[in-house]
Amino acid sequence: MAFLSQLGGMLWSGPLLVGFLVVGGYYSLRTGFFPLFGLPVWWKHTVGTLWKRQKGGREGVTQLQALSTALAATIGTGSVAGVAAAIFFGGPGTVFWMWISALLGMMTGCAEKILAVQFREKDEKGQWRGGPMTYIQQGLKLRWLACVYALLCVAETLVGGNLAQANSIATALERSAGVPPKVVGVVLAVVVSVVLMGGIRRVSRLSQLLVPVMAGIFLVGGLAVIAVNAQRLPQAMEQIITYAFAPKAVVGGYSMGLALRYGVARGVFSNEAGVGMSAIAHACAEVEHPGKQGMWGIFEVFFATLVICTVTSLVILTSGVYDPIAAQEMLASGGIPREMLGSNLASAGFASLWGQAGEWMVTVCLTLFAFTSLVGAGYYGRRGVETLTKSRLVLGAYHVVFPGCVVAGAMGDLAAVWELVDLCNGLLAIPNLLTLLLLAPVVLRTFQQWLKKENKKN
Repeated sequence: MAFLSQLGGMLWSGPLLVGFLVVGGYYSLRTGFFPLFGLPVWWKHTVGTLWKRQKGGREGVTQLQALSTALAATIGTGSVAGVAAAIFFGGPGTVFWMWISALLGMMTGCAEKILAVQFREKDEKGQWRGGPMTYIQQGLKLRWLACVYALLCVAETLVGGNLAQANSIATALERSAGVPPKVVGVVLAVVVSVVLMGGIRRVSRLSQLLVPVMAGIFLVGGLAVIAVNAQRLPQAMEQIITYAFAPKAVVGGYSMGLALRYGVARGVFSNEAGVGMSAIAHACAEVEHPGKQGMWGIFEVFFATLVICTVTSLVILTSGVYDPIAAQEMLASGGIPREMLGSNLASAGFASLWGQAGEWMVTVCLTLFAFTSLVGAGYYGRRGVETLTKSRLVLGAYHVVFPGCVVAGAMGDLAAVWELVDLCNGLLAIPNLLTLLLLAPVVLRTFQQWLKKENKKN
């Protein structure tokens, strides 16, 4: 685990961390910080269409189903257990850098979805499919780089989208209901396999059903905790800003570098902007223009990080279950209580108001979050395998390995799993960030064309 931590730390403390901020900053600057100043536009084309009936043809799924699938895969344990772990190990300042990465990542997410629709193809059944593997191959004409991304995508879905999710479900159910992790792993493996056999349509329909429910429960419960502890909000905000910039000598074990590393890494894991995998789901949407799908990319990052992750953070920081000084002493001594790790810390925050019901609230939401993430990751991994080979034998092997990893993840070590998650996300982002920079002229041209078209309509 120490080796993984060092390797992940080297990856995220160097050029990669800068890469996420530079790519997001470049797109934000070139579009006049559209996510901020163009909020009425993208809000109208996302939230404003939720009450309208959307049609999904034989070639794809509806835009809402594509978003739900993407959110199902991104709003996983990273939004609850991941955020809690980031705050404990990186300090309250991680929240600030998570916000910054999300604000810049909104245009990164937009660019990925534009490319996903701009460069996509139809499978043997006549249905749309695409994603980074496709826009790397068609846009850059680099088959080898597309294969590198596909290989890393398969690896990430087996680790971040599988081991981490299964681990958090098993931990939550063992704590709340006393269910053995092995039993949880086996049941999960069977259910996920059945859903994945139905392809993108079954995955998208399940996601459209579960995402609003799990998000609604979590937001209502979390906002109630924050409201009750509203008097602690100023102190929480002060901690977030102080620990985001203060040197290590001032704040003890925490530092700006640590906050930056954990904040950006956890922000990326929660919304996947720059990693690119959610673009695989958006490529299946029935949409008339790539620019319109890009608006859903902006909303996806906004909702996954600036809404869900912020609620998790403020519940932990305002409920009194976490104290930065005490956490630093635990880290220094090496004796970290189980209740301070991952979902346990978030559960304690909810329980401060809701009691036992609060723990169950987190358990239910975390189980749904992680389950939908498992399903989404399974589909993404399958697309990675299909990019690498047409062999049905290899694809069949993946359908055996994926459930096997679910069982292994349920019984694995949480700390080691999260170190692997950061490492896989970092490696996966390298070819995608490079592609986003090289194809920036295509993205910006398509974006401006769609914006002019919408301005003429209005």
